[in-house]
Amino acid sequence: MNDQSLQSAVRDDGDNHEEIYDEDGVIRGDYVARIGAAIADRDMLFLKDQVADLHESELGDLIETLQPEQRNALVRLLGDDFDFTALTEVDEAIRLDIVDDLPNEVVAEGLGELDSDDAVYILEDMDAEDQADILAKLPFTERIRLRRSLDYPEDTAGRRMQTEFVAVPPFWSVGQTIDYMREDDDLPDSFAQIFVIDPTFKLLGAVDLDRILRSSRQTKIDKIMHDTNRQIPVDMDQEEAAQLIGQYDLLSAAVVDENDRLVGVLTIDDVVDVIQEEAEEDIMRMGGVGDEELSDDVISAVRSRFPWLLVNLGTAILASMVIGMFDATIEQMVALAVLMPIVASMGGNAGTQTLTVTVRALATRDIDIYNAGRIIRREFLVGFVNGVIFAVFVAILAYLWFGNIQLGMVIGSAMIINMVAAGLAGILLPLMLDKMNVDPAIASAVFVTTVTDVVGFFAFLGLAGWWFGLVGG
Repeated sequence: MNDQSLQSAVRDDGDNHEEIYDEDGVIRGDYVARIGAAIADRDMLFLKDQVADLHESELGDLIETLQPEQRNALVRLLGDDFDFTALTEVDEAIRLDIVDDLPNEVVAEGLGELDSDDAVYILEDMDAEDQADILAKLPFTERIRLRRSLDYPEDTAGRRMQTEFVAVPPFWSVGQTIDYMREDDDLPDSFAQIFVIDPTFKLLGAVDLDRILRSSRQTKIDKIMHDTNRQIPVDMDQEEAAQLIGQYDLLSAAVVDENDRLVGVLTIDDVVDVIQEEAEEDIMRMGGVGDEELSDDVISAVRSRFPWLLVNLGTAILASMVIGMFDATIEQMVALAVLMPIVASMGGNAGTQTLTVTVRALATRDIDIYNAGRIIRREFLVGFVNGVIFAVFVAILAYLWFGNIQLGMVIGSAMIINMVAAGLAGILLPLMLDKMNVDPAIASAVFVTTVTDVVGFFAFLGLAGWWFGLVGG
């Protein structure tokens, strides 16, 4: 037994498909250590035994866990056994690092084994020069399909769709259709529907596989097909397409061009990916970090966050200017400076709560012109009721802390005003942005916080100046 075989035997615990996750769903450290040692020793036998058969999502998790130099080495050592589908499961920066390290011939060969939607997902982020070179190395038919998908705008159904599908004419029998599915090697690996088309590829209907299996071989397809009135235009936004599929509980949906010709299919796995991506995108934009990923380097992260931090600096200066308008009032009563952050912080948190609910409702189309008025009134009342409740709390706190009942009344009144303003800002700002065709998730929190800071400081210090000036007079 040579050294490499001995190392493989030592590492292998006897189970070629060991569980790679711990009870918390995290990749086990000992497994990663064994893979890292095998990479260092260039133990291809062990790696192919332990890694090659992993599901693409598991392989993606493993790749993200490894160090950068280990990732590239793992892909090279696996060779033809590396599943390029795993690249759809990792961050963009990691994916680009891996494909940039590989010869274009290898990438082209790997993409040739993938469904068109997965191949497009990998190609779309590559440099135009590398993308063109890789496409040129693919078979003509596959190259044309991928180029057509890449020509559609980003984030549309055309870019996301799978161009492999099963389509038959309406005059075929069930028996002919079954024989066709058995004998044609170019059909997709898995599908839930068979589409019915005319000679110009215009979509006529669809037949579910269960209906095929329950019908006699002599039955004509046009007798068992159903209308596909949920087809998706090729230029429809991918989020809208995902919502449509989710609304009608579809496993797949036909994608058609402007002439109603069948050009692709959106499947449920694509929809899940879209929903996850859009949710992550909304969360990131609300925080003002753009499309930043965990794998990005320091410079990229700084570049992503800097613009909105600069905006936040401007809004903070605006809030400070409001405070400066009442510097004489603060000098007369230091307690005001102590209590100011309470009003601003409560308003900011309340506004963020409303903002989160509103942005998500806009994303899922749960809010429209018919219920917007009712929801605005609800948020006004929620802000008012919460404001009254917390006004009592802070008024008692101010009295116990400083022994001044009038100060408690002032901060309580300011709390009510600011909580109402927070609720209204949290719903009206994203609604106005959406009306202007601006993504309401783009750092809306920065502007809502600005409103609550300015209103909170102005209400608290303005009421204090007016009340204590009135009492003093």
